[in-house]
Amino acid sequence: MLRLSKFADYGTQVMAYMARDGAVHSASEVAAGMGMAASTVSKILKMLARENLVASVMGAKGGYMLSRHPKDISMAEIINAMDGPISVTECSGSSTCSRESFCSTRVNWQDINHVIQDALEKVSLAQMIKPNNHQVASRHQVMDVSAISSRARSV
Repeated sequence: MLRLSKFADYGTQVMAYMARDGAVHSASEVAAGMGMAASTVSKILKMLARENLVASVMGAKGGYMLSRHPKDISMAEIINAMDGPISVTECSGSSTCSRESFCSTRVNWQDINHVIQDALEKVSLAQMIKPNNHQVASRHQVMDVSAISSRARSV
């Protein structure tokens, strides 16, 4: 199963929270607003700051703010900041493995990895914070479960 780490998921949520208004936010304010532990948010913000996705603002009203406009921050950057380079297998990123000379699938995994990386680079933080009308509409569709019910009875 391909799955983002909790930190990548939380990092995306923290960035989305901050992107909604472009203001300076303290870690405790973000934590309270998102219902997360302040220590977790603080750790996430430090990781994001290390990769220059957020900037630290000193002073009495200090905290963190996005370092660039949300349209200029890609989902790939956020995931990379939290988890390191995207790699669906051990060898599909930049590392090598002991089976490289025997592996007939490595090149294909690398191609798949590039497709995923490219897709995530094309999605901006700005896109993530605005509602997707297609998704909203599909969530409210009524599903006809009669076919499922009739199949269950015939089994």
